[in-house]
Amino acid sequence: MKLGVFTVLFADKNVDEMLDYVQQAGVEAVEIGTGGYPGQQHCPVDELLESEEKRVEFMEKVTSRGLTISAFSCHGNPISPDKAFAEQSNRDLEKSIELASLMNVPVVNCFSGVAGDSETSQYPNWPVAPWPNEYGDILTWQWEQKLIPYWKRIGELAEKRGVKIGLELHGGFLVHTPYTLLKLREETSPAIGANLDPSHLWWQGIDPVAAIKILGKEGAIHHFHAKDTYIDQDNVNMYGLTDMQPYGNVQTRAWSFRSVGCGHSLQEWSDMVSALRTYGYDYVVSIEHEDPLMSIEEGFARAVTNLKSVIIKDQPAAMWWV
Repeated sequence: MKLGVFTVLFADKNVDEMLDYVQQAGVEAVEIGTGGYPGQQHCPVDELLESEEKRVEFMEKVTSRGLTISAFSCHGNPISPDKAFAEQSNRDLEKSIELASLMNVPVVNCFSGVAGDSETSQYPNWPVAPWPNEYGDILTWQWEQKLIPYWKRIGELAEKRGVKIGLELHGGFLVHTPYTLLKLREETSPAIGANLDPSHLWWQGIDPVAAIKILGKEGAIHHFHAKDTYIDQDNVNMYGLTDMQPYGNVQTRAWSFRSVGCGHSLQEWSDMVSALRTYGYDYVVSIEHEDPLMSIEEGFARAVTNLKSVIIKDQPAAMWWV
């Protein structure tokens, strides 16, 4: 495996400064934003699509530092009832797939998206209960009329371009659990898989090791994010896990994102890494930093140190003891 980082946290640096910084920190791969919520601070997508010379120059910046690009990421909402945002999210995704194909980047990460409750909706609607019955009706409509048709088309495009799609299992979007990911994959394309982020599993009550086993058996893990979550049980008792307080309300929130090792033990992170290797994922572990208690520099450095102590880099030796 390789240790990587989602570079959007260094948006204040230009691409050369960012690459120098992460290379000196000891990572081996970069995940680069190409649109949507992450933006494209380090990757001028249109320029690179238009010029092979600029693509070669950009890749040289990466490889000359001993790095690789693990993925392009363009998290948006391509099935949003906000037509302008949906169209922009779709453009970002299609361009990212095309650019990934041209630059031999194997994965494009994104969200599945979430639709409204009808064709006349103005805002997204995320049903989380089967009753009253209209919630179930909304969910069925969203999957059958919006989600599956969209991702069938994108799955075909990704297959044609030789690129895999990593959907982040994120609350607020229709694909947010192992079940919803596998259901969409079955209905659409094997190019559709997970960008598995344990931080979003923990606050939903899902054991990340179990999720790795479920998805790994299906070959459905295409990328992996390293971000932790601290669960404050006293606050869970008050607000529940679907806590709508702003992320900045750290004292009262039921859960908060943390740097690796600050929400769950390194033994648990070691168990995840071992499960990834056991069930067929031997690619990049990409650090994502959204810790409200630490600076970017300290949170990133903590994640690097902790992950270096548990990541499995080499291939296993022959079983000499058997």
